[in-house]
Amino acid sequence: MKKNIILSTIITLVVAFLYFYLFLPPINVTSLQFWFYIAFLLFVFAVSSGLQSARFIFTRKVNRLEKLSGVLLGIIGLIFVLVVVINFVMSPLFQSSSYAKRITIKEDGNFSEDVKPVDFTKLPLLDKDSSQKLGDRVMGQMPELVSQFLVSDLYTQINYNDEIIRVTPLEYNGIFKYFSNRKNGITGYITVDSVNGESNLVKLEKGMKYMPSALFFENLNRYLRFHYPTEIFDEAYFEIDNEGKPYWIVPTIQYKGIGIRKEVKGAIILDPVTGKSQQYAIDEIPTWVDHVYAADLIIDQVDDWGKYKNGFFNSIFGQKDVVATTQGYNYTVMNDDVYLYTGITSVANDEANVGFILTNLRTKETTFYSIPGAEEYSAMASAEGQVQQMKYTSTFPLLINLNGRPTYLMSLKDNAGLVKMYGFVDVEDYQKVSVSDSSIGIDQAAEQYLSKIGMDLQDGADLLWKTIQIQSIKQAMIDGTSYYYITDTTGQRYQSSIKVSPQMLPFLESGMSIQVGYYAGHVTELNVIEIEQMK
Repeated sequence: MKKNIILSTIITLVVAFLYFYLFLPPINVTSLQFWFYIAFLLFVFAVSSGLQSARFIFTRKVNRLEKLSGVLLGIIGLIFVLVVVINFVMSPLFQSSSYAKRITIKEDGNFSEDVKPVDFTKLPLLDKDSSQKLGDRVMGQMPELVSQFLVSDLYTQINYNDEIIRVTPLEYNGIFKYFSNRKNGITGYITVDSVNGESNLVKLEKGMKYMPSALFFENLNRYLRFHYPTEIFDEAYFEIDNEGKPYWIVPTIQYKGIGIRKEVKGAIILDPVTGKSQQYAIDEIPTWVDHVYAADLIIDQVDDWGKYKNGFFNSIFGQKDVVATTQGYNYTVMNDDVYLYTGITSVANDEANVGFILTNLRTKETTFYSIPGAEEYSAMASAEGQVQQMKYTSTFPLLINLNGRPTYLMSLKDNAGLVKMYGFVDVEDYQKVSVSDSSIGIDQAAEQYLSKIGMDLQDGADLLWKTIQIQSIKQAMIDGTSYYYITDTTGQRYQSSIKVSPQMLPFLESGMSIQVGYYAGHVTELNVIEIEQMK
């Protein structure tokens, strides 16, 4: 009996190590993986004990191992029952208030004050798909690396020394390439400028060894698990600090109940070259880090806020003031941090937004802006509809402050994924839309949008008036609309659509003095939206 128990214990310990090595469960009672691990080991011990007692099957002797196996199987069942009961008690049915408070949202945001007017020289126009194509192109130009490494599909968007870039590491191209290159490690990563598309392969003096594609104890996840056995890890992000040194940013999380109500409690920053790591509490994370909170986690918490803030039963029956995030999100960069943007829509009407949120992905600071308007996919469809004969597809919109108004900006791409046009859609009225060829540049595209809808934007709030004397005036036809380009005697340039003043613009000449009403915010060209002749 004693020998059989010892043998069963040894078998179970061997299986425990192999399971831990392969599947890396956290030794944490709030993790569902941990309890599955425990239940599996109890099952292994019960089965091995039962097999050893098989020789007693034709005897009438009471076999203690068989009894022990039965007890262990009962414990396994009890574990699953307890998990279900605990999570039921911790569910929104009983704790809807706690679910609604998973995230604190400032609900009195002022868009024009909080979000700076758009600076097109610092706007991430390239989405992840376009960045991947550019990164692969850079890699393809280096045949000596292509055969040994491949490009990771991470492409983390970060703020690097006030430049908006996506960064992604190289990875080992298979098991055999790992063994042939592991001594030197992975010697580079790729950056893609999200504004102008400039792509570079950055080579390192010393290679990165602790990577997701590495094997054994150099595998990133295994290395972290054996150094932090009790921590629960979220998705790892690849970032570089202000000196261009690569790091893995690994958020650590905690649960309420077992595997539910996830929250970030800190992060581990690991040097993939040396393997050195340091754990930080959530309020101690260095400011150069941009990604601590996963977008999916923020979306989940905002959905709980919108669903349960008036109680569980209201979320099902009355649904008063119940809102949810829209199906999609994007990133923007402000104040040296990366922010998540997504719309908020009423569950009773999924065709329009009641507002939107901006969340700092390092601090989780979240602000809600109550601006009713077009839902993102409606805006995308509106832009695509302007060039439906081209069959271009729209990227998910960027939210920008254009002349004090929230505006959707999107790229229209062809089947090859190349950006062909830019689309602007007014958030509050998606009927106000303009698309322009990307070859003219984003600044000119914005000017055309403002000219097209200028008459509709006259609320007087930001309208400035100025008396000028015309030095020269030229006319051009763009997409069937006449545009007039005026230069005054000081060298300042102005642009106006014929729609602004069809009775006056065609008759303006050099030397005439006029009053122009315009929106500020453009340095070299101001969009004229009203023209009044001097009396």
